[in-house]
Amino acid sequence: MAGSSHGHTPAAWTGVIIAFIGFTVAGAFMVLAYPAGFWGGMAIVVLGGVVGWIMRAMGLGQPKNAHPTHQVADKREPASVEG
Repeated sequence: MAGSSHGHTPAAWTGVIIAFIGFTVAGAFMVLAYPAGFWGGMAIVVLGGVVGWIMRAMGLGQPKNAHPTHQVADKREPASVEG
């Protein structure tokens, strides 16, 4: 979608950055074979989603009517070919 601003909001950026940090922490502790650290990283991932959702609810996300639904412009019947 050229020209779209989908996801370019403070809520989206903050949520994704926190989730990325969580995935990094979980991945590091997975390699180190430390299950508690892995689950701590996964908790950070969930926290990123919660923070993004709260920020969106506070008005820092994309407005609901920013992208209107796609509508078909031409509803004519196809021309019949007689031969």
